[in-house]
Amino acid sequence: MYKDLEIIRVEDDSFAAGNHSVIEETLLSVIVNGRDALTAMISPVMIKEFVIGFLFTEKIIRGTDEIESIRIEDNRASILTKNPFAILTSHKTVLSGCGGSTSFLDAGHLPKIESDIVISPDVIRRAVKETLESDLHKSTGGIHIIGLFDGEGKSLKICEDIGRHNALDRIIGYGLLNNIDFSKTFVVSSGRISTEMVRKCLVANIPIIVSRGATTTAAVEAANIAGLTIAGFVRSRKMNIYSGFERIKGASLYDNNQNKSDKL
Repeated sequence: MYKDLEIIRVEDDSFAAGNHSVIEETLLSVIVNGRDALTAMISPVMIKEFVIGFLFTEKIIRGTDEIESIRIEDNRASILTKNPFAILTSHKTVLSGCGGSTSFLDAGHLPKIESDIVISPDVIRRAVKETLESDLHKSTGGIHIIGLFDGEGKSLKICEDIGRHNALDRIIGYGLLNNIDFSKTFVVSSGRISTEMVRKCLVANIPIIVSRGATTTAAVEAANIAGLTIAGFVRSRKMNIYSGFERIKGASLYDNNQNKSDKL
């Protein structure tokens, strides 16, 4: 996933030859039922898991049993689904900067989270710490990480990619291939929790997403509507819980909205 490149190091007015680990990215074209579906810049690992996760979060498939075949050759992934009409309305491009075109799903018709999972702040802190203990992240400084954990904080899988959306698709694909019940899990992200990250969690029915970084107002609004828990700025002993307070032990006692309704 990386190469050591020759560089010139600069410190103050001093220069020295050296080497630095630089993350790799590669172009992947995804063809579904003979039509272009996606062009993405991704890290060249776990490509099958990434493709399956993407197909699932875009609702091209509802499960791995709807895939007839997957063929991955060089920078091209060709997929046949059992429903030959399962195809996107247009081509999607995802860049390594974690951006991309607007999702093909209608944001007004996103699924609601169905889960009774409740976890403690300590479980969140330990999961974030484990997720960020990535040798690749430390050596390159140029990778996003997504960790999938069960309700007790046990690591189920940690995936890395140049884009956090790609890493989340890869995690979801891994979970589908391994029959993981997402309703009993939560994910940790090394980067910002955007609306696209929220959307993917909702489609997969992952009830909690946490990050050491920030979120956005639009992401929190969508999470509140659909019942997703967002926690950000998980650092040391601190964190901010933005939505779904009832899934974090102790947080619901301080839910102003709930307290107001209880008094009515």
